Formats: sequence, structure tokens, C-alpha cells
Amino acid sequence: IKDEKTSYAWADKYRPRKPRFFNRVRTGYDWNLYNRTHYDHDNPPPKTVQGYKFNLFYPDLIDKSQTPTYRLEEADSPQFAIIRFSAGPPYEDIAFKIVNREWAVGRKKGFRCSFERGVLQLHFNFKRARYRR
Repeated sequence: IKDEKTSYAWADKYRPRKPRFFNRVRTGYDWNLYNRTHYDHDNPPPKTVQGYKFNLFYPDLIDKSQTPTYRLEEADSPQFAIIRFSAGPPYEDIAFKIVNREWAVGRKKGFRCSFERGVLQLHFNFKRARYRR
């Protein structure tokens, strides 16, 4: 017999939902040779995106042995890319639009991809364009 009035505390725990997230965009000045010639500290060049920090929270994963993953997809413009995070039930996929540049994947360059205690951390900086004649 099913009682319509009884509701359980765990009933909404496994309902599909988006994960909570805390993201940062790392911006700064690019002091290359051109910008050093045409700008100074009183009149700085425009800020550029230098990296991202994604922190996604998955506290209620059903299969805790399966780690969340990310993948890059093409966006409508070649200047941008879409990064999609997928973790499995009960969480839906979540996607963000980012600048499409090459990543610096060294640990000393600020790259971090870890999943600990229900938190997926993906931190990366972009490679710097070096001036060559």
C-alpha cells in the first residue's frame, strides 16, 4: 500500500540536478614587446584572459568510484570553446564557454586536475605567446 502523505528525506537526494560550482577567470596584463612600447603602468593595456579555475561540488554521487570528467567541444565561434563536465547520476552535465587557447599543462605552470572529497578541481593557465622575429 502506497501512502501519498508520507515523504522521505532521501526522496530528493537522487533527483537529477546541476552540481554547485565556484569558478574564477584569471585576467591580467600581457606585457609583451608591443604593449611595453605603447603602454605604461599609468595607462595599461587591456586585460586578457590568462586562465581559469573550475571547482565543481559533487557531494551526493551514487557511484563514488567513478571520477567526473571534462571534455572540450567546439563552439559557434573559433575564438571560443565549450568545456563540458560530466559526473554521472544524480548530476546533470554542466558546460561553460571559455577562450579557445592552448593550455600550459605543467604542474609548475598552475595546472591542476583532481577529484578529492567530492570536489572536482580543474585549474589551468594559457600558454604565453612568445615574441619571435
